[in-house]
Amino acid sequence: MDGINDLMQTEIYGGKALADLVTLEFLAEVLGSVVAAVIILIAGFIVAGWVKRRIVAVGDAHAKFDVTLFHFLGNLARYAVLGFALLFVLNTFGVKTTSIIAAIGAAGLAIGLAMQGALSNVAAGVMIILFRPFNLGDFIEVDGQMGTVKDINLNNTVLASLGNLKVIIPNSEVWGNTITNYSSFPTRRAEWTFGVGYGADLALAERVIRDTIMGDSRSHSDPEPFIQVNELNSSSVDFLVRVWVDAADYFQYQADMKRKVKEALDAAGVDIPFPTRTIVHADQAGIDEEASEAA
Repeated sequence: MDGINDLMQTEIYGGKALADLVTLEFLAEVLGSVVAAVIILIAGFIVAGWVKRRIVAVGDAHAKFDVTLFHFLGNLARYAVLGFALLFVLNTFGVKTTSIIAAIGAAGLAIGLAMQGALSNVAAGVMIILFRPFNLGDFIEVDGQMGTVKDINLNNTVLASLGNLKVIIPNSEVWGNTITNYSSFPTRRAEWTFGVGYGADLALAERVIRDTIMGDSRSHSDPEPFIQVNELNSSSVDFLVRVWVDAADYFQYQADMKRKVKEALDAAGVDIPFPTRTIVHADQAGIDEEASEAA
C-alpha cells in the first residue's frame, strides 16, 4: 500500500501528482483545452483562407496589378495566419511559446542545413515572383515540360499540360533551367518549308503559296511575309515561308496552312515531289553463264 501511495503522490505534470491528474476537475480542464485547440485550429484555417482570398481578389480587381504576385502574397499570408493559430493552440496547453521560438532560432542553422532542398525552392519562388519570367495563365516550356501556368506557390510551380494533366515542378528546377515563355509577346512568326519538283513553274508555285497563306484572315501583312526559294535539294526545290500571326492563333494556324498550301498546289497542277527508289534486277541467266565460263 505504501508503494501505491508513493506512486500516486509522484509529480507527473505541472506540479501535479498522479492522484491530482485522475480527478474530474483535471480531466475537464484537459478536455476544455482540447476543445479550445480544435476551435482555434478550425478558426485559423477559416481566417487563413479568407485572408488569402481577399489578397488575391485585390490583384484580380485591378488590371495594373500583377496577379501572380498577389497569389504569392496570399499564400504567404495564409501560412502566417496558420503559424499564429498554432502558437495559440500551444498556449492553451500551457506551453511557453517564447521558449519554443528561442529554441527554433537556436536550431535555425541545423534546420536550414537539413532542409536545403525545400529552402532552395522557396528562394527560387521568391526570385520567380520578383523577376516574373512568366505569369499565371502563360503558356511556357521549362525542364522539358510544356503547359499553362496554373499556380506559383512557395515550393513549386503547377502547369496544366497540353493533355490537361497536372504537372508540378519544384521552383528550384524552374529557376535553374531555361524558360521559354510562348505568351510574352502578342505575335509569333510561323515558318514552313514547301518543296516542289524541279520541273515546276517556280513563279506559279510562289504565287499559289503567297495567295493561299495571305488569303487567311489570321496572317499579318506587316511585317512583310518572306516567301522565297531557299534550297535546292536532291529531289525538290524548297520554298522557305515565314509569316507573322497572333500568338494565340499560332499552333492551329501553322497546322491549317500546311494542308491549305498542299491542296492549293495540287489544284494548280504544281508537282510536289516525294522520295522514290528504282530497283534494277540483274539478268540471272547471264550471271550463271559467266560463272560457268569462269569455272
